[in-house]
Amino acid sequence: MIKILTVTGLATFEIYAAIPTGFAMGLNAWTIFFASLAGGIVGLFIAAFLGDKIRKWISTYRKPKIEKPKTGLVYKIWNKYGIVGLGFFGTFTVGAPVSLAVGVGFNTPLIKLVPWCCLGVFARCAIYTALGHYGMKLF
Repeated sequence: MIKILTVTGLATFEIYAAIPTGFAMGLNAWTIFFASLAGGIVGLFIAAFLGDKIRKWISTYRKPKIEKPKTGLVYKIWNKYGIVGLGFFGTFTVGAPVSLAVGVGFNTPLIKLVPWCCLGVFARCAIYTALGHYGMKLF
């Protein structure tokens, strides 16, 4: 039970660390998948709903920034793929907290972004656990 809780706790912060840890501990691939999925979803909701309160608290102590021009790669991706790209592909590549932070920066409603991030967490856990499982079979 402590191994499962360890994988779940690690997945709350970073799935990239949780899945290899589960394999190193000798857990079953299905157990690793469900533990990392649960931890990833918990981390997503913590970032989504506590992140806004933390941002407001920090903004009371810092000076307002001067807004920069809206150019660059992130804006091109945002304009091309929108909420789906940010929620699914952003979560799949860099993680849910970063995707949510960028979404808040673009004034995206969290109610629309969170479901796509959940799908990204599911796909990320499934693919990386499968890669780890079949990769371990090679050895």
